[in-house]
Amino acid sequence: MTHNDFDLSKVLEQLKSDESGDLVRQMVTFLYQALIDAEATDVVQAERHERTLSRTTQRNGSRARLLTTKAGDVELKDTQTAKGFVLPFRARAAPAH
Repeated sequence: MTHNDFDLSKVLEQLKSDESGDLVRQMVTFLYQALIDAEATDVVQAERHERTLSRTTQRNGSRARLLTTKAGDVELKDTQTAKGFVLPFRARAAPAH
């Protein structure tokens, strides 16, 4: 997939004019939520509302979670499955060396 028609100068203008940081917070929220959703899809082995034979569990709601970043606080939704919550990448402990 190519993004030849994507104009970064418009994004740069918005970032320069956004003194409150709302645009950055929206971008951070979008990115983190996409990562959480992708991880949930990997755990469940199916997209949202998809029925497959390889499905290991099912989504069962979500819970709101506040994440503090340098861009400010952002609210994310952790996915709950029938087996428990999908822990986002950052909430898991790092492997011991």
